[in-house]
Amino acid sequence: MRPTAASERALVLAPRGRDAAMAAAMLVEAGIYGTACESLIDLVIELERGVGFVVLTEESVDTADIRPLKTWLDSQAEWSDLPFILLTHRGGGLERNPAAARHLKKLGNVAFLERPFHPTTLVSLSQSALRARRRQYEARGRLEALHESEARFRLLFETLDEGFCVIRFHDGPDGPLGDYVHVQANPAYERHAGIANVVGQSVRTMVPDEAEGWVELYRQVLLTGRPMRFERELAATGRQLELSAFRVEPATRLEVAVVFQDITARRRAERALIELNESLESRVSEALKEREAVLAKLHEAQKLETLGQLTGGVAHDFNNLLTPITGALDLLDRRYSAQDPRTSRSIQNALRSADRAKTLVQRLLGFARRQSLETKAVDVGDLISDMRDLVASSVGPIVEVKVAATADLPPALVDPNQLELAILNLAVNARDAMPEGGVLTLAVERTLVGPRSIQQLEPGAYVRVSVIDTGIGMSEETLSRAVEPFYSTKDVGKGTGLGLSMVHGLAAQLGGAFTLSSALGKGTRADLFLPVAAGDAPSMRREPTASAASALSPLSLLLVDDEDLVRIGTAEMLRELGHKVIEASSGGDALAKLNEGAEIDALVTDYMMPVMDGAELARRARTLRPQLPVLVITGYVGGSLEIGLPQLAKPFRQGHLAAALRQLFHATNVVSLPRRRR
Repeated sequence: MRPTAASERALVLAPRGRDAAMAAAMLVEAGIYGTACESLIDLVIELERGVGFVVLTEESVDTADIRPLKTWLDSQAEWSDLPFILLTHRGGGLERNPAAARHLKKLGNVAFLERPFHPTTLVSLSQSALRARRRQYEARGRLEALHESEARFRLLFETLDEGFCVIRFHDGPDGPLGDYVHVQANPAYERHAGIANVVGQSVRTMVPDEAEGWVELYRQVLLTGRPMRFERELAATGRQLELSAFRVEPATRLEVAVVFQDITARRRAERALIELNESLESRVSEALKEREAVLAKLHEAQKLETLGQLTGGVAHDFNNLLTPITGALDLLDRRYSAQDPRTSRSIQNALRSADRAKTLVQRLLGFARRQSLETKAVDVGDLISDMRDLVASSVGPIVEVKVAATADLPPALVDPNQLELAILNLAVNARDAMPEGGVLTLAVERTLVGPRSIQQLEPGAYVRVSVIDTGIGMSEETLSRAVEPFYSTKDVGKGTGLGLSMVHGLAAQLGGAFTLSSALGKGTRADLFLPVAAGDAPSMRREPTASAASALSPLSLLLVDDEDLVRIGTAEMLRELGHKVIEASSGGDALAKLNEGAEIDALVTDYMMPVMDGAELARRARTLRPQLPVLVITGYVGGSLEIGLPQLAKPFRQGHLAAALRQLFHATNVVSLPRRRR
């Protein structure tokens, strides 16, 4: 016969006689697997291995230490109540067996069987005990499933991201179901609602000012049984909540479960998005206006850059045209002015016109930011003071000239000649703006410029030169175009429209800035911001004039220029000075003459020539004659070529040419020639 599972076996404890063996045999005969135990200790050990019920004799309990068995019984799981069949001599009734009460107290679930007993009675009691034990096992399964479900619920309850609570209604101050208390709440409750330790608290205690609204909402859920989903602000914490509420069944529990989350940030973002969309049209319109303004500025910048490139080329060609004209007029003036005063006046007028043309070229180069600048540390206060008489004579007697320079001015890094020209231009413009007279103020001061306070000007210390008039002023339209090249409000023939453009270009080239402020009827203020120099300002020293250049001993010069008119005019001026001139029309022609053994004291060459420029010619000539002095004549970018050679800018007069030769032969520095880039 196959034994039953250990959890359904019978344990038999009958230490005297053959009772244990007989009882075990009876049970086996009935199909119940039984195990005989020799002592109470053995019984407790077997209990740990599994048991359906226990059969034991009254004397085995009375004569042994029952404490181990009692301990095991007290530690049974909540589903377990182990059945006992106690074999007695006097039955189980209290009237016949006073010890029955004591046995019931010790063992709990006991069925009494009086000896001698019939086998059928034992089997019947055993089967009844086994059925009871099986029902306990079924209860164990249900409890374990319940505990597992409860554990899953607890895990979900504790880890749920949303706030969760269960509330229970009770009568309140306003009548039945007038208040509720929190009976459960998960950790996320505090995070979403902003209120801690809510379990055991009633809503009227937590949020007394808004409790009635919450009670009414959840009371409807409880009474109707219909779930509700809604949004509501918890005014006590300022949180906007999204909530779902449903009744906990059965309804007699008077409980409602609530799941909710804080949507304050989401609603704020949605409101911001709505406001953003509402303002999108206006912002798009503003962005388009800004884009148009930027494109307009870009167009102006491109236009100015194109004009600057064009101006540089035009100025170069114009200088080449002016050079022979100026040289020829200068020679004619020297030869005939003493003999014919009328002719002399005509020649002087022509020379003045040529000088004006030269000035115009300088203004063009200033606008293009390509003129030659010889920057140095300059005391601008002294420069302005020295210019007072020149400015006064330029603006006429009806304009009062005032000079205001603060003490302890730092030196500015400027080209003094170009700065004088810029100030004179501004003074003449101011004079024209005061046809009935007025006051012209020339002011100089040190100023600090902050970040982004003046466009395209780095923060730091600057020397500010201000030219201020009390004239008619400018409209906003005129002010916006004032520095445009060739823009002028003057009558035809009374201005080129390059004065302010030249000043603007000079300021930018110096690393400073030029600003204008004006209003109709309130005059104009022009400010030049000049960078502060690192060193001290030396005393002002003028370049020697042409007439101051003393004569040199007659020289033999090799003159090179691909422009015939320029070369012929320059050669005449040199011969007039007493020098011998060998002419060459190109660099190759000049090198050929040197290879043929031409005896010369210096090389005078144009810079811009086809095939071979003046710098390359000088380099090759010095390979033939290493100590040969070289003077480069250029009409390109105002005579400021970085070629390491002495230079003379076109146009020039005979005195300028003589001074350049004198300086060439009195120079003490030997300059190496850089390699020409091909």
